[in-house]
Amino acid sequence: MLLLKAILTVRANEPASHSKIGWMNFTDAVIKTLSEQKRHLVFILWGKFAQEKIALIDGNKHCILQAAHPSPFSADKGFFGCKHFSKANEYLANNGIEPIDWKLE
Repeated sequence: MLLLKAILTVRANEPASHSKIGWMNFTDAVIKTLSEQKRHLVFILWGKFAQEKIALIDGNKHCILQAAHPSPFSADKGFFGCKHFSKANEYLANNGIEPIDWKLE
């Protein structure tokens, strides 16, 4: 499992403050490369910003799940109840891949 944000750093209390320093070039390349070189990955895109990355993903080779961002400001607009963790595991199992144990130890 790889958890990847489009912008990997910010200044304290300044959301997206590092959005113009090149992080998106890097993270877009990671997403595109994974999509091109692998099969049966699950891409979970939470929020409008993440969903813009769908153009980088081959939906014929991978599972793409989308929902509202889980932040307190928008979680009730589609994140709650989306069941992305169980849907991801169902997709993996259906493709002969061991499901992920999402529980914290």
